[in-house]
Amino acid sequence: MLNKINELIAANTSFLITSHESPDGDAVGSSLALANYLTEIGKDVTVHFSDPVPELYHFLPLADRVTTTLPDRDYDICFVLDVGEFRRAGEQVGACRRIGAFINLDHHKTCEKFGVINFIDVNAAATGLLVHRIIKAAGAEVSAASAVCIYVAVITDTGSFRYSNANQEAFAVAGEMISRGVNAWDVASRLYESQPKGRLELLAKALTTLKFSDCGRFASLSVSLDMYAQTGTDAELTDGFINYPRSVSGVEVAIFFRQLDSDSYKVGFRSKGTIDVSRLAEGFGGGGHHNAAGCVVHGDLKTVREKVFSHLRAVL
Repeated sequence: MLNKINELIAANTSFLITSHESPDGDAVGSSLALANYLTEIGKDVTVHFSDPVPELYHFLPLADRVTTTLPDRDYDICFVLDVGEFRRAGEQVGACRRIGAFINLDHHKTCEKFGVINFIDVNAAATGLLVHRIIKAAGAEVSAASAVCIYVAVITDTGSFRYSNANQEAFAVAGEMISRGVNAWDVASRLYESQPKGRLELLAKALTTLKFSDCGRFASLSVSLDMYAQTGTDAELTDGFINYPRSVSGVEVAIFFRQLDSDSYKVGFRSKGTIDVSRLAEGFGGGGHHNAAGCVVHGDLKTVREKVFSHLRAVL
């Protein structure tokens, strides 16, 4: 499969790279790692996300070239990274009829197979590792630009190597990226020690919503549109909030309710390993990984929370 991907790269000229809405560190890191590599070997590359790159990742090479408006032009190949479901690439990509073929790179357990090539490895800690495999299979060296992007993909999707997906490949590739010039302290400082004041103000409000189940095995946190308005923030700054209920002793599943509009919530699940939360999310039309998944549930917060808690009680 790696050889076939590299054959298609060699045989084509124009490439579109995209990932899921509300892009996280793996989505941004893997996409930009691939974009840097393809650019370096002389390809015509466009990176498109339906939502802007979070400010947290603006330091990554080529982040300033990501567009939220899909150019009206032809592309030989579109790489779709880390989406889980094709619809998560956004309406513009879904409606585009000027793409020759799709290549799907993913590590979601519930990933759809929509590409002419579906390179899916549920054991990969991050989609960025699949990009690393493609570059290495081509016999190329990972440049400093691609290296920092791959490193960010790996450390963000493994929770800085705290999650159970932090396997031997993740550690080995992270070490290799440091040998390629990545400054681990600089990246850590940018990701974890440069947060805006508003994020802490938002977190303070979110922590007041902390709720535990009677059994103590699951807990939740929520953020409303009013909280964004009161703190001058947005959903971009909620990354990592779910780890607070997850960190509590005895909690096996953490849930984060993020309000989208007056009648719907984005629901994120995180497991410590015992519970397969991808199955929980599938029950609400979503999906994801064993330890991390999500879905959208309609209703007000009380209704949504009761739906999710009832489902969890039944599972547990």
